[in-house]
Amino acid sequence: MGETINLKLLLKIIKKRLFLISSVMIFGAVVGYILSFYILQPVYQAETQILVNQKISEQDGYVLSQWETELQLIDTYNVIIKSPAIIDKVIGELDLNITSKELSEQISVTNEDNSKVVNLIVEDPVPELAVHIANTVASVFKNEIPNLMSVDNINILSEATLSENPSPIKPNKILIIAIAITMGLIIGVGLVLTLELIDTRIKSEQEVEDLLGLPIIGTIRTVTEKDFNITSTLPSRKRRKK
Repeated sequence: MGETINLKLLLKIIKKRLFLISSVMIFGAVVGYILSFYILQPVYQAETQILVNQKISEQDGYVLSQWETELQLIDTYNVIIKSPAIIDKVIGELDLNITSKELSEQISVTNEDNSKVVNLIVEDPVPELAVHIANTVASVFKNEIPNLMSVDNINILSEATLSENPSPIKPNKILIIAIAITMGLIIGVGLVLTLELIDTRIKSEQEVEDLLGLPIIGTIRTVTEKDFNITSTLPSRKRRKK
């Protein structure tokens, strides 16, 4: 392990065991494909927009501080949308067999800077159900917020709709397969280096020179069984010639 592996040696090792590395990468690609297409559940998304706007009477007039106060309340509305006061009613109306926490995790609420428009996004494995949940949450929020916050002007700007061919937002199949192939490459290279480091056999003359620090002045070739047979026949031929 203490040996220093330079880049040239590393490339040589990788080239020698390129088939093993390629096999691990192909295995990773297959695993990524199976995960993407057969194991990971596709998730669909539905979105609706809500405008939260407090009515201003003519006597009140328009003041900048009131506008800023309403913008600050947007964050409060975002929390209320995912609260049990809204979520529990949505579960009851749609007769969902999930908990408030599970449904809350399916919902995300955002809004643009300096805007009173709230974007309500719902993710679900069933595209039709994602649309129903998004529209029901918006409807329940519109009905309940006047009692909770004394806000009397809630408008649903756009309802969630179901397209003819909904496409899931995740999993990202190409990304998963690419990650699996990359992981296969890393594991393959790591495996090859491990095999090389634990293999202490001397496999070349250069390794002998590197190990001993001395030049090689001669080699002994491998003697095979065939070599012995040739040698044993030579004396008999000489005897027949005499």
